Amino acid sequence: MSLTLRPLTRAEHLAFVAERPSVSHMQVPSWGDVKPDWRAESLGWFEADGRLVGAGLVLLRPLPKVKRYLAYLPEGPVIDWDAPGLERWLEPMLAHLKGRGAFSVKMGPPVVARRWSPEAVKAAIADPGAHRLGDVPATSRGPGLDLAERLRRMGWRQAGPGGEEGFAAGQPRYVCQVPLGDRSLEDVHRGLNQQWRRNIKKAEKAGVKIVRGGPEDLPAFYGLYTETAERDRFIPRPLPYFQRMWAALTAEHPDRMRLYLAHHDGDVLAAATMLIVGRHVWYSYGASTSRKREVQPNNAMQWRMMCDAHELGADVYDFRGITDTLEESDHLLGLLRFKVGAGGEAVEYVGEWDFPLNRLLHKAFDIYMARR
Repeated sequence: MSLTLRPLTRAEHLAFVAERPSVSHMQVPSWGDVKPDWRAESLGWFEADGRLVGAGLVLLRPLPKVKRYLAYLPEGPVIDWDAPGLERWLEPMLAHLKGRGAFSVKMGPPVVARRWSPEAVKAAIADPGAHRLGDVPATSRGPGLDLAERLRRMGWRQAGPGGEEGFAAGQPRYVCQVPLGDRSLEDVHRGLNQQWRRNIKKAEKAGVKIVRGGPEDLPAFYGLYTETAERDRFIPRPLPYFQRMWAALTAEHPDRMRLYLAHHDGDVLAAATMLIVGRHVWYSYGASTSRKREVQPNNAMQWRMMCDAHELGADVYDFRGITDTLEESDHLLGLLRFKVGAGGEAVEYVGEWDFPLNRLLHKAFDIYMARR
C-alpha cells in the first residue's frame, strides 16, 4: 500500500514528536527557526486511513543565483526504517522535494549500525594495532548495516564522514552515549571510571557549584565558548545564534534547552547547553576557561547534567560527536577518552546519504561548499 506525503502544520508535527520516546532535536519544528539561512518545512507520511505514521523536518538551502534548493533532513526523517518496502516512504519524499525545486536530497537516518562498550573502546585505544573504531569488533550490531545496503540499491550515495561545522560536513556519524534507562543513579555513577569519580569529588571539595542559567547568562557562556574556540582551533558561532536557539527552542517547549554554569569563588569556569526531546537528552555545546582547571569544573558540570537527565526519566545522555580514529596523534582522542570515561558507549549511525535529483547541480554545489 502506498503512503501519502503532505506538509504538516507545526501542531501536527509536535503531536507526532510527543508520541515518540526519541526524536532528534534537529527533527522538531523549532529547529527550522534556529537556521534562518534555510527554509524549513515539516512533512508527514499518512496511511490510507489518514493515520500519520512518519514525519520529517526538511531544511531547504538555495543554490546561489538559482532558484533551486538543497533539501536536508538532519538526523531524519522519523519513519519506520525497518519496514519492508522502503521505497514507499522515500519515493514520495523525493517526488515532493523535486517539485519544491530541490536538486539534491541529503538525509541522516537515525539508525544504529554498531555499538562498542566503554570497555571495548578503552581496550581499542590501548591496542597499537587498532587505528580506527571500525577495526575493532563491535560489542553489538544494529540494523544500520542492512539499511545501508538497501539505500545503495535504491540509488542513494553515502556522504563523507560527518562533523559539526558547515553543511558539507553534516552531522557526526560516531557519537558517545551513556545509557540511563533501567539504571539507578548509583549504577550510572559506578559506570564512571576512577578518574571521573576522583575529579567529581575534587570539585565538590573545592566548592565548585553548578547552577542552571537563563538567557541572561548566554553572554557569560559565550565568553567561555570563544576562549574554547581559540584554544581548540575551531570557528565559533556568533552569540545571536545561541540567543536565537534559546528563544526558538524554549518557545516550543519551556524545557527544550537548558544552560548550566560551573561557579567557583565568583568565577564562571565552565558552561554547557543541554537539549531535551522526549527521553533523549543531548550535551550540545560546551565551553570552559583554562583557569583553575585543577578544581575540575567540567566533570562536576557533566555529572550534574547526567543526574538531571536521569531525574527527567531519560533513556540516554548523548555526548554527541566523537572521533573514530584511535591514533595518539589525533587531538580529538582526549575528548573520546573523556566521554567514554563517563561510561559512554561509542555508537556508529548509518551516516548521511545523498540522492542527486540533478547530478550537474549536485556536483556544482559540492564544489561551491568545498571552496567556501
